[in-house]
Amino acid sequence: MSRTPTLTATPAEATPTNPVLRWFMPEVPLARVAVFRVFIYVFIIIDVLTISGDVIAHGWTPEFYQPLWLARFLHIPAVSVLGAQLLLTLIIVFSLLAAAGILQRLSGWAVAISFGAWMFYTQGYGYVAHDHMALVIAAFVLPTIGAARFRDVGTASARAGWALRIVQIAVVLTYFYSVLMKWIASGNITHWANGAVIIWALMRRGAEWSKPFLEMPGLLIAAQWATLVFEFLSPVVLFLKGKWLYGAVAFFFLFHLMTYLALGIHFLPTVICWTAFLPLERLVPRRFARA
Repeated sequence: MSRTPTLTATPAEATPTNPVLRWFMPEVPLARVAVFRVFIYVFIIIDVLTISGDVIAHGWTPEFYQPLWLARFLHIPAVSVLGAQLLLTLIIVFSLLAAAGILQRLSGWAVAISFGAWMFYTQGYGYVAHDHMALVIAAFVLPTIGAARFRDVGTASARAGWALRIVQIAVVLTYFYSVLMKWIASGNITHWANGAVIIWALMRRGAEWSKPFLEMPGLLIAAQWATLVFEFLSPVVLFLKGKWLYGAVAFFFLFHLMTYLALGIHFLPTVICWTAFLPLERLVPRRFARA
């Protein structure tokens, strides 16, 4: 890792003077975006080939297509097998270009549109995975930044800060909305917290090492209350700095690692977006930094 040098604002951008705008548009090194961009576009390729790799199969059963509200509003028809294969090709080709920093705006928008369509199809057959919300948002805001290179460690951009802030907001809202949905679905949030959600999950898909916890219902109910509390408080992360921020990000990383080891639930599309909170420019070797 390299130390971040003194930042110089991008000449084409005016520094916001309003405190609220400065919070929404913090000046961050463009190199941070260059690294984050690689994380997002490489992960999108992994995602369409594995986690959301069911779209081509859906092409064989268009009669089961249940378009989401936005897909209905945009009049997006059911996908065919050939259409899904073409969509997959576009996503992979343009994601590789975008990750490599080639034609950054064009390749970025191509990924955003094709990956957005892919999400309509993978989630238009009766199941909506909220863990992809921040990833889709990231795909749409990254092309708005423009050129960002690894050597731009000392060049700050409020536009880049705005894009990363939007991704950060999408990340924490993934958890906050989850609490709201638990509340709406249960009718009373205490019913969910005092219920047998984790017990049911452990019985259905729990790892062998986690089965002894079935004998500790009090501990599992306490874990459900703790989950509600940190999901409800997740927006606080937006206002943390320094070691408190890194500690919060590490906490969510460890939480998802634990749920993966215990239940096989990885939440990777959101986990990768947590890196929007980190000083990723420090991963750029010093020899690449602009003098």
